[in-house]
Amino acid sequence: MNNPISLAALEPVLKRILVDTVQIFRPGPQVLNEATGEYEPGPDIIVWEGLGAVFAAGGPGMVMSLAGQAYQDDTRNRYQLLTWLDAPVASRDDCVRVTTATVDQGLLNGVWRLLDLSQAQTLAIVCTTWMDEVTQRSTQAARAATHTLPF
Repeated sequence: MNNPISLAALEPVLKRILVDTVQIFRPGPQVLNEATGEYEPGPDIIVWEGLGAVFAAGGPGMVMSLAGQAYQDDTRNRYQLLTWLDAPVASRDDCVRVTTATVDQGLLNGVWRLLDLSQAQTLAIVCTTWMDEVTQRSTQAARAATHTLPF
């Protein structure tokens, strides 16, 4: 009989991978600004916050031409969010932001939109969720200047 993999045995490895603090959030309902009479975005609703990791997961999307105009048919920049298995399943179009970056300071306050719900796997060690970059973060030079390895 096969013994199942113990996630407790993998915890030391996962703690070296899931090193950033991430928030999964939804935009809050709009709030009336009584001074201007206009609605403004309300505070974000935090769905979950905890340790995770953000990884680039592919190059730019495919560019097609329609009547001489180029448009992007696919997402600009695909990323994957890795979280602990006990993190709640987020909804499509929820957003993710990195609030503490251990290795790459260029990730700080970046915002990504969730594209697909978490992937189910037979050998599940972390929860993997596909994302699309919403904000432009730092340049390669700025990222290289702050990039240090924690080990």
